[in-house]
Amino acid sequence: MTKDVDRGEIEKPATINDVALRAQVSKKTVSRVINRVPTVDEKIRDRVTNAIRELGFRPNPQARSLAFRRSFLVGLVYDNPSPAYVVNLLEGILDALAGSGFELVVHPCDHQSTTLLDNVEEFVERQRLAGVILPPPLSENEMLVGLLRVKACPYVRISSLALDEPPAMVVTNDHLGAEEAAQQFAQLGHRRIGLVRGPPSFRSADVRAKGFLDTLLKHGITVDPARDVAGSYTFESGLDAGHRLLAMPAPPSAIFAMNDEMALGVMQAARERGLELPRDLSLIGFDDLPMAARVWPNLTSVRLPIREMGQLAARKLLATMGNQQSPDQQQSEVRPVLVMRDSVVPWEG
Repeated sequence: MTKDVDRGEIEKPATINDVALRAQVSKKTVSRVINRVPTVDEKIRDRVTNAIRELGFRPNPQARSLAFRRSFLVGLVYDNPSPAYVVNLLEGILDALAGSGFELVVHPCDHQSTTLLDNVEEFVERQRLAGVILPPPLSENEMLVGLLRVKACPYVRISSLALDEPPAMVVTNDHLGAEEAAQQFAQLGHRRIGLVRGPPSFRSADVRAKGFLDTLLKHGITVDPARDVAGSYTFESGLDAGHRLLAMPAPPSAIFAMNDEMALGVMQAARERGLELPRDLSLIGFDDLPMAARVWPNLTSVRLPIREMGQLAARKLLATMGNQQSPDQQQSEVRPVLVMRDSVVPWEG
């Protein structure tokens, strides 16, 4: 025979009513503290926070969601051919969301699809998203941004140029990094220079190319159109571009690849052709992904602070969703820097 359990001995979880009673405030005030409404008096906030801790109260995310008619989900909508870029961005966003009560939902898509807007609209509605982070090239799609505005869905855009008000922007200033790469090649005496571009549907490809070519011109250097080749931000496109450039009768002594994935492809093409870096070819990439410091020779690359970009975008979004004023709302820019390693040497030809 089993012994009945005395129901009175079972400790029931604390409720929002218990917290309100302990803190001597209304349920509405407790709810406002839980949801980080910034207008709550600091002393009252402390009383409620102490009561929550003493009672071991755990807010119900579903109840919070119903109250606000949105989930506590943040969406990352992306289309980027570089897996390492996406992973670094994800890590930064998750850093900033930790402890906020919000979770991240990732949604890959095709930015050139004719059904893009319908696809994203369905995603926002289905998940009842509290906000969205848009890295390039989706951040550059004004129709998509207009859709989010109509849906009253907060967003933050990451882009190489300022496209929106500061609270909704993280500006990466890609042209500055490309200018540093050009400056380095010019100072080291390189004149036969190759360029592997990114895809034309990415604004960053144009911004990086312009920064690079304009800076070379200031040093009296022009890039032969035959040495200015297309890529798609993938290793495979870098490999193909590398073979095309290095098969020329007068191949470049230095190549700027507009992301690290393509730079590694160029490096592989050089090896397949029996060339040695940096003796036979100097090479600079862009992004400075972790792999840049793990290959041999270590790749010189323009460091784009991708993880920090994700952190800043998520902090901005949290402030916007909470209708809060934050220093992050006005800090909109990051600056890329050239990280010199072993893949670049002076030209001695």
